[in-house]
Amino acid sequence: MTTMLSHDRYCSEILHQTGLLRAALGEGADVSATVPTCPEWTLGQLLLHVGQAHRMATVLVREQVKEFVPPSTAGQGVPTPAPGEPSVDDLPALAAWLGEGADALVAVLREAGPDSPVWTFSEDQRSVFWARRMTHETLMHRADALGALGVAFTAEPEIAADCIDEWLDILTFPAAVAFKPRLAELPGPGRTLHLHATDTPAELDAEWFIDLTGEGVSWRRAHEKAAVAVRGPVTDLLSVLFRRLPADTDRIEVLGDRELLDFWLERAVF
Repeated sequence: MTTMLSHDRYCSEILHQTGLLRAALGEGADVSATVPTCPEWTLGQLLLHVGQAHRMATVLVREQVKEFVPPSTAGQGVPTPAPGEPSVDDLPALAAWLGEGADALVAVLREAGPDSPVWTFSEDQRSVFWARRMTHETLMHRADALGALGVAFTAEPEIAADCIDEWLDILTFPAAVAFKPRLAELPGPGRTLHLHATDTPAELDAEWFIDLTGEGVSWRRAHEKAAVAVRGPVTDLLSVLFRRLPADTDRIEVLGDRELLDFWLERAVF
């Protein structure tokens, strides 16, 4: 796994993104509000999920777990508190618990360094995987929370670009197809996509070519002609890719085979 950012930057971002999320909650957020992008969850349940993810990664890295079988219901259903976890109706307790979990995770990740052996669902069995994964888990669930609060979501360009990289990486993992069989439907003749961020500095090279013409998903940073091109600010590209914005938003431009984009978005999802 090659990443744009350092292990230390990911650790800092976990704290930063968690801090931004907690700050957005303020003292009066309605934790019973429905999360528009996760409509089966309330805001309180979303916060519980983020804290649980942080704690799962903490245990994996701290204990250097080598074998782990995720439950078949992972990522599905409604998050519920385990013993000792806060109620989804208690905003102050949830916010404090969220901060404590991020602090503990980062302490473990920093002590472990980037190369500590640990189970992951990729070929890269190192702790840096979880530093990156929890950075972007927190980032995108911050987007979900802001949607519930009616607040616009933005991300720093290099963080948004790396989140796109990570998502495309995940879609190439054999474990991803095993977990979500519909991903196997993506490959086909002539199926190529190009993502082009329009608001980033040239040195960030924020363009992606996604090739589905082989046996699976492959991708590269490149400016290449594709069957469909999607252009727009990098945060909006990220939001469309993660289905946090609809593809028909006026914040992006779609050129070419719109049906292919919809086909991709319906299947490239967890």
